[in-house]
Amino acid sequence: MHAPPKGSEAPATGERTYRTVWISDLHLGTPGCEATALLEFLRTTECETLYLVGDIIDGWQLRRNWYWPQAHNDVVQKILRKARKGTRVIFIPGNHDEFARRYVAHNFGGVDVMDDCVHVTADGRRLWITHGDLFDGVVQCARWLALAGDTSYTLILRLNRWFNRLRARLGLPYWSLSSYLKLRVKRAVSYVSDFEHALAREAYRRGVHGVVCGHIHHAEIREIEGILYCNDGDWVESLSALVEHADGSLEIVRSGSMAADGYPRTTRSPPAQATGTAPPLIVSPQARSPAG
Repeated sequence: MHAPPKGSEAPATGERTYRTVWISDLHLGTPGCEATALLEFLRTTECETLYLVGDIIDGWQLRRNWYWPQAHNDVVQKILRKARKGTRVIFIPGNHDEFARRYVAHNFGGVDVMDDCVHVTADGRRLWITHGDLFDGVVQCARWLALAGDTSYTLILRLNRWFNRLRARLGLPYWSLSSYLKLRVKRAVSYVSDFEHALAREAYRRGVHGVVCGHIHHAEIREIEGILYCNDGDWVESLSALVEHADGSLEIVRSGSMAADGYPRTTRSPPAQATGTAPPLIVSPQARSPAG
């Protein structure tokens, strides 16, 4: 069992404690961000290391139309408070907050900004951490299409709220139309770039055991070509995070009664069991293949 970080407070009753937590695609600055559920998750979760895996602040949306309610500010303040109390917070910018990439290797309020990095789990697996947009053919090959898609996605989210109000009146469970459509659209451009396999191949090339990413808003833990692929989901629809337990096992946890896939509040997928002998925890500022 790992001791809590120096200076951290003992978790209160009902709090969940993990070795590591990964969250991404919060999209603060948009009406779609589920900031209240996210704040509740942060309040009831403690960890040694918190990774912010990109698209934390939606700079694309804020440039079009400023939207910043108090709840979004509360989320930022809560993250900064965790950093002050001993949690190591690492921010890896994504495409929606790409403005932060100019500050790589800087520390702001206790938050380290990195382009990407390698995390070593308690059982010794090396995981490359990246937002993933650089491997998305939509963003790389046609930025104008990505921007158009982002606008359409925002519209679909609004329509989805009305759609689910109707389902609720009919006594039907919540279903995410926008998540369904976005996943299909992403897969439709697989001829340009198979996002998940591209990340797995790059992880293999770097000599690591797996990759943790966000970007496509689809939480998942699975093996691809011998590489562990983990996506921590988002806080617009699936309300999910990837967590590491003290033994190194990994798990998707979901919060919120309106999770996109119908999961009830705080349910989990089966953990990916860990193997191997644990070396000391190392988080390097750059993802490099092992020497030799």
